[in-house]
Amino acid sequence: QVPVVESGGGLVQTGGSLRLSCAASGRTFSNYAIGWFRQAPGKEREFVAALRWNGGQTFYADSVTGRFTISRDNAKNTVYLQMDSLKPEDSAVYYCATQWDYGLGLSLEDAYRGWGQGTRVTVSS
Repeated sequence: QVPVVESGGGLVQTGGSLRLSCAASGRTFSNYAIGWFRQAPGKEREFVAALRWNGGQTFYADSVTGRFTISRDNAKNTVYLQMDSLKPEDSAVYYCATQWDYGLGLSLEDAYRGWGQGTRVTVSS
């Protein structure tokens, strides 16, 4: 697993944007898949987006497709989640996690290890 550190959360109005960062700590993301998940109060943690580091393929939950973009910076060994057109229902603690990239289970929480501490996103109406 790759230890990760998230950052970039905050308070934003409906329709606004935020960019979250997931930085690898002490290791490279090479051969790993990186996933973003979120957990709202009283709800289970849910998949948001994933990226396969070696091939660059990206995957999204239906609820964020067209509004969120997951990307990477090879030099910085960092994955970003650009969130546009934010809605109040996007409010949650966002987590980054990694899994060895077998090409399977990219949306499954149980497949991931190396979870970060989370960063809170609040979208005001």
